[in-house]
Amino acid sequence: MADRSTEARTSLWRLPAMRALVGVTALGFGSYCLTLASLPTYAVAGGASEDTAGLVTAVFLAVTIAVQSIVPALTARFGTARVLAVGLVALGAPAPLYAVSDGPAWLLAIAVVRGAGFGVLTVLGSLLAARVAPAGRKGESIGLYGLAIAVPNLIAVPAGVALVLAGHATWLAWLAASPVLGLLLLRGLGRAASDAPAGAPVPGAGRRGARAALAPSVVLLAVTLAGGGLMTFLPIERPDGSLATVALIVLGLTGALSRWRAGLLADRFGSRLLLPVSLLGTAVGLAVLAAGLPWGAGWVLAGAAVFGAGYGAVQNLTLLLAFRRAGERGAAAASAMWNASFDAGMALGALALGLLAAGIGLSWSLVAVAGLLVGVLPLATAATRRAG
Repeated sequence: MADRSTEARTSLWRLPAMRALVGVTALGFGSYCLTLASLPTYAVAGGASEDTAGLVTAVFLAVTIAVQSIVPALTARFGTARVLAVGLVALGAPAPLYAVSDGPAWLLAIAVVRGAGFGVLTVLGSLLAARVAPAGRKGESIGLYGLAIAVPNLIAVPAGVALVLAGHATWLAWLAASPVLGLLLLRGLGRAASDAPAGAPVPGAGRRGARAALAPSVVLLAVTLAGGGLMTFLPIERPDGSLATVALIVLGLTGALSRWRAGLLADRFGSRLLLPVSLLGTAVGLAVLAAGLPWGAGWVLAGAAVFGAGYGAVQNLTLLLAFRRAGERGAAAASAMWNASFDAGMALGALALGLLAAGIGLSWSLVAVAGLLVGVLPLATAATRRAG
């Protein structure tokens, strides 16, 4: 009992498994973020048209989502540590091949392999964030995992673009091999990656876990649809000056902070009120930002800050809720469902908002998406009531 009390008071940063997970996550997402926005630019240099340059990202994410659906079965057969090791190699080892050629076909072939590796990392990273947490601190652990994703996103996305534009694609290629270094940290995950059985296998546990995670995953999909569309089209709507860049930085900062701290609040107070309030915050922030596009920079930045705060919190809270509803035996399936919803929402947002904006303009399109977020509030509220 004394050991549990001490563990509850210990900073999660001091747990070896937490530090190992943060390291693996930062190395993996650093690679992903370095190439996320830079590869379309690199593809154009290799002869791709601007209309088709986004295929590199689209293929990467399509493979990611496909692989996410089979990760629970792979881990059940081969074990978490082995599957994660293969995923890190698949994500990192092909990256230096970007330096060989900037031809679109070559980039697409690499995207297939790296997308598979990223699918493994996303599912197992989320799962391990829950496993390494002491009792009653799962939300805080998921928050630290979210921070390990958010910081590379803030740094590596602009760094990757800068390297390509400056003609240093070879540096980009080798830096993106960073996930391979994560192999050195796997031992530090200890029992979290050991797949110690928690009883006899339960037939259908994966399917039940996925169903249990469905409601929070739908809420997440709606929010990431809004985020994906906003991040894609705000720079296009405001290509002159620094407003779009500053707004996205503000969104990223508030999102990182809220994703980090929301889990701690959920551990203390629960998510019954926190998730609906955070979701409402994303809708309000999006509406304010939409109103600010024709009015002035202050409104845009304020809306970005509010939207970002809700955006980060919803990511943490829906993942925590998915795990609570699915239970230990359904956790891998819940992680797969949540991550697939995240990536699908980002992709759908970029596609759907573009089609909508072509007809009614970006401001009104953002207002419509804000209405969608309000529309899923009842689902978010009902999901928290059914959580175990």
